[in-house]
Amino acid sequence: MAMTRREAKAHRARRAIASQTTALEESLWRGIRLIPVEGAHFHRQVVIGPYLADFVSHRLRLVIEVDGAQHARPEQAAKDAVRDAWLADRGYLVLRFANSAVRADAAAVLDSIRTEVAERMLLPPGEEPPKPARVGKPRPRPKPGSS
Repeated sequence: MAMTRREAKAHRARRAIASQTTALEESLWRGIRLIPVEGAHFHRQVVIGPYLADFVSHRLRLVIEVDGAQHARPEQAAKDAVRDAWLADRGYLVLRFANSAVRADAAAVLDSIRTEVAERMLLPPGEEPPKPARVGKPRPRPKPGSS
């Protein structure tokens, strides 16, 4: 199904934000990539519905978020709760880690993630979500008879 103009604009905005990862997210990503999760690998900066997840494994239905100081503010915490509930309704578990925790002890954060991954590997696999429609001009199709 094609996206509306509003959906396409929101999608582009989320992708623009996704291209600006922090140094802490980058270092955590290097650790997450080393977690052996056969058939359940992680992706980073993934759009799930109206939200952008830092790291996600669709098979495990696991979202990992690295939160900056702004997430401690009441208004942002309320938005995070709504977001987490939306993801939970779709079967995702959200693990949130403060920047300060990642900075202070990245190994402990990765251990927490490994523990959750091991537990979720025992669950039946979640369905892969449908791929979002591509925004932009469609590719030209080859004409019949031309090779």
